[in-house]
Amino acid sequence: MSRDAGAEGLRERSGADRLTAVLRPVRAGNGFEEALEQILQVVRLGLVPAGGRLPAERELAERLGISRVTLREVLRVLQDQGLVEARRGRYGGTFVLSRPDAGGEDELRRRIAEVDIEDVLRFREVLEVGAAGLCAAHGLAEERAARLRRALERTYEVPPAEYRRADTLLHLTLAELCGSPSLTARYAAVRATVNDLLDCIPLLVRNLEHSQRQHTALVEAVLDGDADGAREMMREHCAGTAALLRGFLA
Repeated sequence: MSRDAGAEGLRERSGADRLTAVLRPVRAGNGFEEALEQILQVVRLGLVPAGGRLPAERELAERLGISRVTLREVLRVLQDQGLVEARRGRYGGTFVLSRPDAGGEDELRRRIAEVDIEDVLRFREVLEVGAAGLCAAHGLAEERAARLRRALERTYEVPPAEYRRADTLLHLTLAELCGSPSLTARYAAVRATVNDLLDCIPLLVRNLEHSQRQHTALVEAVLDGDADGAREMMREHCAGTAALLRGFLA
């Protein structure tokens, strides 16, 4: 082995050691979102500097506990955002790109500077999990159940550009149906803040499809009167959104 090759290997092992604090196996429910969050942290924290190479796909997939297919979808999102690039050949791999301090970055910082993201996400989870559990435990009369079904159907009918509005209406409908006007009012306020944060990140097709599956399971649990299942699905759903927001904004 040449001296240069040995030095390169040493640098890569040292970099891999630094990643141990960030990269860990993700939970099965939100594998794509949590893997994206962790790799975004690696990039934004500078654990792999601009021009540096991320670990090989096989190593990353093993560290995160996800398939290489899912990992490639994550890396594709990072490429689309201009954060990494894939290079072919003997010395290829996925390399971190430098990020110029553009006006968009400045605007992003201004929009979230006064928002306590963790507080917003935790309060949102408490309200949403509570609303889902109440709806399932108390049951919904046929007219109210039909409202919930229709709100879910709309999320499947709208084009991607209108998805977040339909998603918001579904969650607001669930809050309204829980029978607590106070909870509904507080949820509407926190959801407005969540939407401001969501507007700062890209709409990802993989996440949209995953959210839709969770929405369907959530509504089914509510209509079946499965309070524990409804709470758990809502908790998982909120965790997926939280992972994306932390990854892009924290």
